[in-house]
Amino acid sequence: MPAPLRDVPQQAVDLIKAFEGIPDGDPSTVNIDAYLCPANVWTIGWGHAIVDGGVQLKGAAGKARARALYPGGITREQAEALLRGDLVPRAAQLSRLLKVAVDDAGFGALISLLFNIGAANLAASTLLRKLNAGDRLGAAEQFVAWDKARVDGVLQALPGLTRRRRAERAMFLGQDWRAEAAVPARRSRGAAAVPAVLPVPVMPAEDRAAARKAARKTPARKAEKATAAPKAPARKAASPRSPRR
Repeated sequence: MPAPLRDVPQQAVDLIKAFEGIPDGDPSTVNIDAYLCPANVWTIGWGHAIVDGGVQLKGAAGKARARALYPGGITREQAEALLRGDLVPRAAQLSRLLKVAVDDAGFGALISLLFNIGAANLAASTLLRKLNAGDRLGAAEQFVAWDKARVDGVLQALPGLTRRRRAERAMFLGQDWRAEAAVPARRSRGAAAVPAVLPVPVMPAEDRAAARKAARKTPARKAEKATAAPKAPARKAASPRSPRR
């Protein structure tokens, strides 16, 4: 039986809006226009990827179509409507991944994380494994593992991502997430400046190692099944002979 659809808590919407930002691709116009995100996807509002015919529009080739789909841009109210619409399927994805009950604060924190890293990454994460195993505090500490991204090819912790992960962890534990969001993370010497729109975090090394291990096991199980000796067909019982007359 599928999990019931769950509402996204308002505090999760507020947290996402606080960190996603709402860049304007054309400041010369009144409304908010599409922009190209760090993943090379045309985006509008609070992280709404622009899709045409089921395919995300990317790069210079997608610019004209992205702008054509939103002529004149959108208002902030429309941007919030798009965000809430994007969160509905994410809530359904999260509900399917969870094997334990979580309160609204926990659900909201996880929705924010899923919105940032994607459902597939969350499904493969140590965080979800610990949570579904009943280790809530261990899961909480895993939020901050997702604070690294590549900037100019260099993998590094980004202050904006670190602050977001700390805010999500605070919400997950029922604490004041706004206080954590307002505390600037320490910036290491030589670290790059935080971009206006943060790139998608890279999966932590621990999770990548676990994913590789699982991937190695899967083909082995398939091969084992493929090479297993087939069962001999059951012999059909001989029909009794008719007595001779």
